[in-house]
Amino acid sequence: MSENETFDFTIEELGNRNVHSPIAMSKIKGDMIANYVTDDEFVLLKPQAKLGAQTAIKRSHVVECAGPREMIYFTPHHVHAGIVSCGGLCPGINDVIRAIVRCLSRYGVSRISGIRYGYKGFLPEYKFDIMPLTMKNVDDIHKLGGTFLGSARGGGKEVAKIVDAIEQLNLNILFTIGGDGTQRGSLDIANEIEKRGLKIATVGIPKTVDNDFIFIDRSFGFDTAVAEAVEVVTAAHMEANSQINGIGLVKVMGRESGFIAAHTALASHEVNFVLIPEVPFDLEGPNGFLHHLEDRINRRHHAVIIIAEGALQDKLIKEVKTDEGGNVKMADVGTYMRDRIQKFFDDKKIETNLKYIDPSYMIRSAPAVPSDSIYCERLGNAAAHAAMAGKTKLIIGLVNNEFVHLPTKVVISQRNHVDPEGSLWRDTLDATQQPVLMINNLQSDTIFTSEFSIPT
Repeated sequence: MSENETFDFTIEELGNRNVHSPIAMSKIKGDMIANYVTDDEFVLLKPQAKLGAQTAIKRSHVVECAGPREMIYFTPHHVHAGIVSCGGLCPGINDVIRAIVRCLSRYGVSRISGIRYGYKGFLPEYKFDIMPLTMKNVDDIHKLGGTFLGSARGGGKEVAKIVDAIEQLNLNILFTIGGDGTQRGSLDIANEIEKRGLKIATVGIPKTVDNDFIFIDRSFGFDTAVAEAVEVVTAAHMEANSQINGIGLVKVMGRESGFIAAHTALASHEVNFVLIPEVPFDLEGPNGFLHHLEDRINRRHHAVIIIAEGALQDKLIKEVKTDEGGNVKMADVGTYMRDRIQKFFDDKKIETNLKYIDPSYMIRSAPAVPSDSIYCERLGNAAAHAAMAGKTKLIIGLVNNEFVHLPTKVVISQRNHVDPEGSLWRDTLDATQQPVLMINNLQSDTIFTSEFSIPT
C-alpha cells in the first residue's frame, strides 16, 4: 500500500449484540483466565516507523482484532451455519473445516451443513446433497489432503440463485473458504443478502498457496507448499548434479506472485536461478537468462532453476481466455522453458541432461504440515467467533502476527506481489547468486552488476 492510499477497515455488523456468549471467559487481565476480545482492540497495519515522525494514528492505519466477544449476535441453538470450499485444492482446507465445526459446537450450534463442490453446490441444477457436519464426522479429516466437501470453480456469479438456496436452507451464517474469486463471490452474495434485508453473516477464510492476498502475512497452505517444493528441488538438484551438464527445471505455483519460488529457493539452498512474474527477464542476448545459464554450466556443470507458473505470460499468451472461476488461462511456461533451454544447448552442440518436474498438483493436494495445521485451527476458530458476533463481509487474516478482521472489499481490491526492491527478493538473489537483472539494453542509470563471488 502506498503512502497516499487509504482504506476503510471498519467491519460491518448485522446488528446489536444482546446475547451473552456461552463460552465463559474473562474481562480481567491477570486472573489466569482466557480473555474476551473487545471491539476497541486493534493492530497496526504497518509496524514500520521513522524516528521523529509525529503522525496521528488513523482508522485506516489499524485493523480490528479477531477473537471471541462477550456479547454475541446469534442465539446459538437457533443457528444454521454453512461451510463451502471453492476453487483449486490447497493444503489445510480440511483443518479449517474441522476447526469451524468444533468451535461452533462449543457455542452450542448443532446445525452445520457442508455445501458440496463449491458454489455449484447451491445451484439446484447440480443436485448435490448437503452434507451434515458433526464433531464426529470431521474428527479425522485434518489427516487428509484435498477437501472433505469437494471443490469446484465457477458458480459464484449465479448470485440470486445462491441466495435463494441460502434462504431455503435457512442459513444464518456462511463460511467461504477460497481465494480471490471465491471471496469476490462471497462479497456479491453478502450484498444480495443485504439487499433482501436478511440477517446472514458471511465470513471468508483466505485460501491461496500463492500467498497473494494483500495485507495478510501469509495464506494457509503456503508453508506446506514450500515444504513440498523443497523436496522436489532436492530431487532436481540430485538429478542435475549426477549427470553430465545436468539441468533441473522445476515449475511451481504462482500465477501473479513468486512467493513460493522465492521461499523455496531460500529454504533449499540448491537453486541457481529463480524466475518470477514480478521480475522481467530476457531469454536471449548477452545479458539474457540463457547466456547466464550457459555460463553456469560451463563453470559448475550443473544448474537448478525454479520458475513460477506466471512468469513470461506477457510474451506467451496470444489470446486472453478465462476459466470458470474468472482466472486467466495461462500458457505452460514450464514446458516452454524446457524446450527453449534444450534447443539452445542443442544448437550450440553442448551436451546437457535436462530434467523437468511440475509438482503442482502433488503440492496442492498434500496434507498440511504442522505450522499450517496450527494456523488453520486458529483461522477457523477466529472465523467462528466473528460469525457468532454477527460480523459480516469480512475475511480472517494474520497481520503482524495477530489474527484480525479485514473487510472483504479491501482484501480483494489488490494482489500481493514480491517487491523486486524488497528484502525477500534481495535475499533470494543472495541465495541463488543469479544476476540482479537479466535484461538487455539496460538504461544507463540502472544499477546493475552480473559480477558475483561464486562459491567453488
